[in-house]
Amino acid sequence: MKSGRKTSGGKYKKPKKKKLTGRQSQARIVKIGETKTKLLKGRGKTIKIVSLLNNIANVIIKGKAKKSAIKNVIETPSNVFLARQNILVKGAIIETELGKAKITNRPSQEGNIQAKLIE
Repeated sequence: MKSGRKTSGGKYKKPKKKKLTGRQSQARIVKIGETKTKLLKGRGKTIKIVSLLNNIANVIIKGKAKKSAIKNVIETPSNVFLARQNILVKGAIIETELGKAKITNRPSQEGNIQAKLIE
């Protein structure tokens, strides 16, 4: 058989090269603190604003949004250890001035925190 071919006659596929666009970025951890954001450049001149520290959440109460300060992370269903370190992730239950709220967006991907009141 010719080189680069299987015994059946099919071709062997060459492994793809590792490219710069295929690499992963460092994980962003959003904690409670004075608001701090960062601009990330993407492909095609797109810009993403990501949050690093945040202490204000847009809490939705009966269809209307109000800004409220975040006091503490009470519980994180995805990972128990994240709540102990006050790390803000989607699904985390936070204590705000208005009461308990659940984060509905991904703060590490967006520059703000959206939450929905639980009580």
